[in-house]
Amino acid sequence: MNRLLKAPALMTEGEIVFHDRDGHDVDIVGLDGEGLRAFRWDKISMVFQGAMNSLNPVISVKAQIFDIFDTHRPGMSRKAKTARAEELLSLVGVDPNRLTSFPHELSGGMRQRMMIAMALALDPQVMIMDEPTTALDVVVQRGIIREIMRLREKLGFAVIFITHDLPMLIEISDRIAVMLQGRIVEEGTAEEIYRTPQHEYTKRLLSSFPSLTGERGDFVRTGVSQEGVR
Repeated sequence: MNRLLKAPALMTEGEIVFHDRDGHDVDIVGLDGEGLRAFRWDKISMVFQGAMNSLNPVISVKAQIFDIFDTHRPGMSRKAKTARAEELLSLVGVDPNRLTSFPHELSGGMRQRMMIAMALALDPQVMIMDEPTTALDVVVQRGIIREIMRLREKLGFAVIFITHDLPMLIEISDRIAVMLQGRIVEEGTAEEIYRTPQHEYTKRLLSSFPSLTGERGDFVRTGVSQEGVR
């Protein structure tokens, strides 16, 4: 969707149509050059897996947020950029004084919040989140998820959440698509996926997580290491 595939990877078929909030449909596959550059981050942003690997370790948080404005809003004043950067950190629950910090000076949860703040910088309509809570402890994970849901309701953007954690998706999602070997094998509302799963792989995913109630039984995790749930 973000057209980030590098050669030799390429799209061999299909189309991607983005329904812009201004009423126009955008053919993402047909975008190139400045058109693609203007589309990214402005319409669709992304939070990559592993915040520490996504942030530049030798550049301050402020400089990395400013880089977004320098690229996409070149006429923006330094004062306006600073005000927007402080607003973004406040939105995600981080003290604006942390703007001068470097990534290694932040906790894992704070780094992930910084990535979310950067993804929100240009008020996108869709945010893609690839395993955004990987390597975080469960308490921090819950806080990040709550923050994402709060921001979604407050700012009105859509979230495409990529994860193996199907129980969490059932709790937070409107619709779920289950993928196997790169193809969608089942799609439905969270309620439908939970109550009446149709595909065998979906059933295996659901059964791979132990229940908090009921009798003790054997726990076998099957088939979830290489595929994904979206």
